[in-house]
Amino acid sequence: MEARGVGAGKSTAAANSGWVVFEDEAGQSRTPPRARTWGRKGSTPVVRVRGRGSGRVSMAGMTCYKPGERSRLIYAIREYRGRKDQPKGFGWKDYRDLVLRARTQLGGPIVLVWDNLRAHLVAPLREFFETNADWLTVFQLLTYAPDLNPQEGIWSLVKRDIGNLAAADLGQVTRAVKRKLKMLQYRPEIIDGCLAGTGLTLSA
Repeated sequence: MEARGVGAGKSTAAANSGWVVFEDEAGQSRTPPRARTWGRKGSTPVVRVRGRGSGRVSMAGMTCYKPGERSRLIYAIREYRGRKDQPKGFGWKDYRDLVLRARTQLGGPIVLVWDNLRAHLVAPLREFFETNADWLTVFQLLTYAPDLNPQEGIWSLVKRDIGNLAAADLGQVTRAVKRKLKMLQYRPEIIDGCLAGTGLTLSA
């Protein structure tokens, strides 16, 4: 894994004793993702959707790990219903606020690992990282390396769970996503399994 640090001079202490936090984004429309289900032999089950409709549920999540501590999942959800005055997804301020939420909930230093999404690289965020380098270290994953991010495993579980959901409206999709993420927050062994699935390990 190739990594690039921000505020490297002050980051050593954070990297040695902090939480390792993997961040990623995903989205879901009313059209359900492809999934498996049970059906009679020789008869392909069909899930009927009442209409594609408009809108999308955007999700940003963080899987958080520290040796000797229970693994955590922190997330934010935003609905986009196609209105002109609505942002379609998360902006840099949303990512900043998510990191600050993680610090409040986790305490201690944070080592943030995420991809090269354009919104992650904007100047205001980099300034925020530099200003807070005493508790925050940032590493960027290789391009096209989702297999190294355990948050991808969380999204896979969420989409599998709603794969056969024929939602009547976008709100139903949002509720289903929130319900699944809430459940996963109370299953640290699953969060640990997502890390194991990347082949990465943490050591004290």
